[in-house]
Amino acid sequence: MRAVIFRKIISASVSGALFAIFLGLIVPNPFGENISSITDYLFAFIIATPVYLMYSFPAILIYGVLTSIISDKTNNLISRKTNNGKFEVIISGILHILFGLVLLPYSLGAAILFFITDRLLQKSNDKINWLQSVKSLAIPCIVWLSFMGMVYLEHIFFN
Repeated sequence: MRAVIFRKIISASVSGALFAIFLGLIVPNPFGENISSITDYLFAFIIATPVYLMYSFPAILIYGVLTSIISDKTNNLISRKTNNGKFEVIISGILHILFGLVLLPYSLGAAILFFITDRLLQKSNDKINWLQSVKSLAIPCIVWLSFMGMVYLEHIFFN
């Protein structure tokens, strides 16, 4: 059970960072201001990504890990009752999607990204320990610091 929690924390770290970057690319300006050039788009993306990360990562870490564990436990129970392991990935994916329907479309995208990341980690069959899961929390921190550094440099050189 511990290894599962450690894997889920790593999945949350990776998918949370990726989610903020993807959301920044897709919705660089959440307030609907006009983006008239590629430079405006890049600056809006660079500014929006750490904000998205600040708000989405705690939710992905707490809600995502808990619901993913519930999804996996429910999935294991259903697979044992039906004696059919073929549908394991499908059932787990459906449960992740159902839990991801909370804040359409944002949470749904995060849930799908979390599911894919978790399945890739599970497929690798590496032994994951607590130290690796704690170290993985550096991923969103590094992404946040990188983008905030770019925001700082943008203010120095372009203002």
